Amino acid sequence: MSENRLLLIVEDDTAFARTLVRSFERRGYTVLHADSQEQVSALLAQHKPRYAVVDLKLNGNASGLACVQMLHKHDEAMLIVVLTGFASIATAVEAVKLGACQYLAKPSNTDDIEAAFGHVAGVAEPELSNRSTSIKTLEWERIHEVLVEAEFNISEAARRLGMHRRTLARKLNKQQVK
Repeated sequence: MSENRLLLIVEDDTAFARTLVRSFERRGYTVLHADSQEQVSALLAQHKPRYAVVDLKLNGNASGLACVQMLHKHDEAMLIVVLTGFASIATAVEAVKLGACQYLAKPSNTDDIEAAFGHVAGVAEPELSNRSTSIKTLEWERIHEVLVEAEFNISEAARRLGMHRRTLARKLNKQQVK
């Protein structure tokens, strides 16, 4: 296995993950796929990827930022790109602080991701639009910010937000971010 071209894709959307895997394999990468933080941990026990592509929102209440943090602790030289269908300045900054080299809004293709691997300065440049921010978007950004502060502990985040844990869990389950 070519360790210098070893890529880990952390994505819970099976169809999108399969497309990324095939595309990167055609470019000469050896690709591993995980759809949860637990699978990432198991793969890191056996492999040392040089690159990683991490979805910001994983199944359930899992955040890709926790995976970014784990990957960066495993290997500080790993080039990590975060993908999201929900770009925000707060999550972009947090992703870079946790070790991502770049943050891309979906839809992003293999060319975009590979170019992001070459951009290691650690600048968060999410695509910004002229649309005004909705209340729901602001609420989601605040929830995500508090989740990060609470180290992804839902009970603690709910307490800090002043809401019941189940209410927060429902909000997280309703938010369809891929």
